[in-house]
Amino acid sequence: MSEQTTGTAGVPTASEAPPPAGEPGTGQKSGFRGVLSGSVGRNLGLVVALLLLVIVGAITAPDTFLSVSNTLTILRQASILGVVAIGMTLVITAGGIDLSVGSVLGLASVVATLAAIQDLADQIHWVLMIVIALVVGVAAGLINGIVIAYGKVVAFMATLAMLIAARGLAEVLAERRTLQVKDRDFIQFLNLDIVGVDILIWIFAIVAAIGWVVLNRTTFGRRTVAIGGNREAARLAGINVKRHTMWLYAISGLCAGIAAIMYLGRTTAGTSTHGTLLELDAIAAVVVGGTLLVGGRGTITGTVFGVLIFTTLTNVFVQNNLNSSIQAVVKGVIIVIAVLLQQRFARPTGRAT
Repeated sequence: MSEQTTGTAGVPTASEAPPPAGEPGTGQKSGFRGVLSGSVGRNLGLVVALLLLVIVGAITAPDTFLSVSNTLTILRQASILGVVAIGMTLVITAGGIDLSVGSVLGLASVVATLAAIQDLADQIHWVLMIVIALVVGVAAGLINGIVIAYGKVVAFMATLAMLIAARGLAEVLAERRTLQVKDRDFIQFLNLDIVGVDILIWIFAIVAAIGWVVLNRTTFGRRTVAIGGNREAARLAGINVKRHTMWLYAISGLCAGIAAIMYLGRTTAGTSTHGTLLELDAIAAVVVGGTLLVGGRGTITGTVFGVLIFTTLTNVFVQNNLNSSIQAVVKGVIIVIAVLLQQRFARPTGRAT
């Protein structure tokens, strides 16, 4: 972004400030490092990695991998992880972390499918189940945000506590049972095809588009980047860092609630096991996509590519009946390489892409 933000709207970032006298500007960077450190270079690298996976899949499973149905399957599988990863991107861009999204997803799916809620939805409308899931997600996110921002608890510990508590509460409410969704209209809606594309894919696309606009074209996004780049400088510039942090975690919880609804549509059931370890996949996709773990730079575009890379990798392994343990090893290697590249080439330049 080239817009400069000052005062209460944000703080000037490293990428926006002019270079000191006598020093070359960032536009004069050249060579391999200059390409990789730019948003174009990062996204190009992700595109190349995704294309390589597609080529491998096409070679190893030529009869099925490139089919339209398999492509839609990959996108459908990416949709739930993608929605959670969008919220995670905003949190990490601000220098935070949210380990609770998987458990919050499971809790939201359970609460929305409780017998009392479903009976009430029968009397009113099945949209009530959607509203309940979203409310649960936002409420859990707000609790995280309040504890972190105003309670001054480290984000890792606060969200770890929510991970444990939300999963435990979901088990208690569900009595360790799977709660079936009774309303067929609800299921049919979440299994609609719009112009031949599953509605879950459309939901992912809409959430990603909104996330990109928020991060790149709004004051809220500029403040998020500023907080991640230098929390104290952002506070001195007039940003209410505590309140902003609270709302970031609420947004992450909202994305978990949306993902819970998507899970209900795909599985037709709510259970405390929904979303298990999803937070780790989301963080991995965000990091591989180019968002700095230390904050100060976030990229929704990169996150989308990161999600697609991991989902395509999983599909390639499934198509070739390969061991899932090897797949986990490969994912780990990819994450390590991404982090090493961040340390080598990336700097918190205060950019969002």
